[in-house]
Amino acid sequence: MKISDFQTKDVINIVDGKKLGQISDLELDLRQGRIDSIVVPAATRFFGMLGGGNEVVIPWRNIVKIGADVVLVRLDDAKPHRAEDNEAANR
Repeated sequence: MKISDFQTKDVINIVDGKKLGQISDLELDLRQGRIDSIVVPAATRFFGMLGGGNEVVIPWRNIVKIGADVVLVRLDDAKPHRAEDNEAANR
């Protein structure tokens, strides 16, 4: 499967049935050669124009099923994370 294949799938949280969006990025573990998590832009007002860099990071272990059109995930608490917070934590 290609990364571009992931980006066309809708991400659905099976806990509440909400559509989270589409995958915008992947976090990789280069040492282990695997995907650590998927990144979905958080829902914003005005079609993403006022997003401010918010995103939902979903650990790979929370992916329940990857289907032809959707990725089903289990998230009890789907809080958006600011991109700047992630960068600060990695310093």
